[in-house]
Formats: sequence, structure tokens, C-alpha cells
Amino acid sequence: MTQDPISAATSVDDRLMLPFDETVRVRRSYRDFLAEPLPNAVIREVLLDAQHAPSNCNTQPWNMHIVSGAKRDDLSKALHEANVAGRLTPDFSWDEGGFEGRYDERRREQGAIYYRNLGVARDDRESRAKASGVNFSFFNAPHVALLFMPVVGDSVRVAGDLGMYGQTFLLALAARGLGGVPQTVLGLYAQTVRDVLGVSQDLKLLYGISFGYPDEAASANRVRMGRDELARSVTFHS
Repeated sequence: MTQDPISAATSVDDRLMLPFDETVRVRRSYRDFLAEPLPNAVIREVLLDAQHAPSNCNTQPWNMHIVSGAKRDDLSKALHEANVAGRLTPDFSWDEGGFEGRYDERRREQGAIYYRNLGVARDDRESRAKASGVNFSFFNAPHVALLFMPVVGDSVRVAGDLGMYGQTFLLALAARGLGGVPQTVLGLYAQTVRDVLGVSQDLKLLYGISFGYPDEAASANRVRMGRDELARSVTFHS
């Protein structure tokens, strides 16, 4: 039976929390973490914040699995093996080649900046594969959250609900000076994750979030990704 070490954790003491305008701007995707695990009480408070995320008709369709300790190591090992074997089992399709125009430009810019910051050359396939494989070690984070969802219709609206839940979870981390990184790639190995965690086939894996104390000194965390000006994304009507 799955244990829930955080449900009985006492609430954390009041401490300085960032205001919203600062929280939303300091939040970033960290790709290296310290090994020290978060206190159970802190994880519980973050989850309580995330539970207030909006959802269609208040259905709250998220099913969150938090993996830490020995089970985290088991999951990491299984994911590395599945990755090396090319054993992809996605619940939802994903095609990076489907992005066009500015969407594809932003995708390529992110990859180029990230690998350049790691000192990995574009034509160094071995080093790029090794760097990519860190995804399955959860970027050294002591915790990883796997976000599962039920299938309802074409699942688009449910997936949107999980997006809002995940963002609320990430902002709750950032407000406490903690870090996380959404990982779509974990969803490409859905069956591996279900097998290790004993999750029902009725629940589909959308993505994961690795989280913990960010390693601010790590090379992977030295550069922040920029954002386009509003005019590229927003159209005003009056």
C-alpha cells in the first residue's frame, strides 16, 4: 500500500513569502538541484496551495503522485533503462516537428542556449545524449511529481486543468524560494511510470515536475530564458 508521509505532517511555521508580482517573475525552470530533501510539511503546504487551482466545473481532475527516497531511485533507474531501450509509451502524442514559425524559433533558441551553457557542442551527439539523459535522474532533484489525469472526451480541457494545477504548484514553490521544472519528456514513458508506481491504467500521465532546493551555482541554472514582447502573444479588441 502506498504510504502518505506528508498527510499527517504538521503545518509549517509562518515565514517570509514572496508577493505575487515577484513570485511570478522569479519562477523559472531549474535544471539542477541540491540533494537535500524538502521537509514533509513544506511539501504539504505547497500541495495545499496547488489544490486551489481552477478547473472546469470544479472537477479537480488532477491525480498527483509525489515520488521521493528509494522509490524515486527505482523510478529513475527504470526510466533510464526505458530511454536506452527506446521503449516509449506515451499516453498522448508529441511532435516537436509540428511547431512552426516563431513557436519553433523559441523552441530552438531554448535548446541552443541550454546546451551552449553546458558547454555541449551541437554536433557532439554523445554529450547531448548524456545531457538529455539527466531528465531521467530528475535533474538530481530529491522529489518528482507525476501528474496523471482521467480521459474525458478529447482530454484537451482536462489537460488544461492540469496545466493550471501545475503552474499553481510551481508558483507555490517559487514563493517559498524553492524550484521546480516541468518535464514533458516523462510523459513519453507513461507505462514505465505506471508500472513502477502501481498506477491504474485508467489514469494517463501528462507530465512530471522535478522539484527541491535549486542549485544556484550549477551551470545549467546560470541563464534564464527570455520572453517575447506582449504584441507577439496578445491581441486587444475594443
